[in-house]
Amino acid sequence: MRKLVFFVGGAGAGKTTLAKALARKRGAAVFDMDTMLRPAAVQIMTVAGLDPNDRDSADYKKLCRDLGYRITMDAALENVGVGTDAFVIGPFTKEISDPSWIVKELASAGASLDDVDVKAVVVYLQDEAMHYSRIEERGLATDQYKLVHWDSFSRSLGRRSLAWELPESSVLYYDNSRPFDEAALERLEEFVYGDVI
Repeated sequence: MRKLVFFVGGAGAGKTTLAKALARKRGAAVFDMDTMLRPAAVQIMTVAGLDPNDRDSADYKKLCRDLGYRITMDAALENVGVGTDAFVIGPFTKEISDPSWIVKELASAGASLDDVDVKAVVVYLQDEAMHYSRIEERGLATDQYKLVHWDSFSRSLGRRSLAWELPESSVLYYDNSRPFDEAALERLEEFVYGDVI
């Protein structure tokens, strides 16, 4: 059965690292919301006279956020539609709290939970300090708003609960505080594909 796997969680938790490691091993397509939206976000923010590297302010959320999720999901669902396993990466803060969101997304592409194996890896770290350290270390211009406004931004971090109506076996709460290694990759692979020997 075709797979649609979400890697969700706060900034710096390691969603992209986990998704890309498994995708590399299994040949799945990767749809990172940050990557998918970047060209449009730069243009939209620039035309609006705002910082083109901003990915967190109220202005960015108003102008770009929902567009980013729409672009990402349309591309992922199109790939699932032709039988390609799709790994989708993003915070999905608002979406994961809506129990019917995933059902509606699948229905928009003529699919359902009966014919698409949907799984979610909810990635988190043990504390805020680890988020800060990882965000700072990666040195991205698009992270500067987060660091400058840490007191308010850090409220979006921490382990999130997934409200989608999925079987318990389709959701993995993954503490990514330790270094990622081959054993961790095997655990992820077993969760998603269930056929690791």
